[in-house]
Amino acid sequence: MRGLVPEPSHPYLAPEMTFLRSLSPLRAIRDLRFFLAQRKPHELWFMMLSMAITFAVLFVFVKDSRVETPYERNIIYAESWPLTRTDAQIKAQQKIDQAKKHIAEEALEKRRRANQAEFKKVDDWLTNHGF
Repeated sequence: MRGLVPEPSHPYLAPEMTFLRSLSPLRAIRDLRFFLAQRKPHELWFMMLSMAITFAVLFVFVKDSRVETPYERNIIYAESWPLTRTDAQIKAQQKIDQAKKHIAEEALEKRRRANQAEFKKVDDWLTNHGF
């Protein structure tokens, strides 16, 4: 013991550890063939069916995850007003903008009511069927 921490009595990876030496692709293939040779035919068919279903689900998830979004320009134009603009012009423009805002709010409210009616229809159907 030279310092505060004692030295380990044996190295971390001892030469007796031969676990990694026994791994080889040829042994893995031979082991798989031996395992499959001991299975009954119906077990092999079910294994192939389950593998096909699993790979199909994975394929669908991978294919569905690649959604290409089209490039859409989002240009916002700022209005340029002259410094000599009068208060009457400002109020007139505010009335025009307010009318546009009311029209947009009414359209939004109409869409909300339509969505609410659709959800109510589904809720009523579920209630009638005991859900």
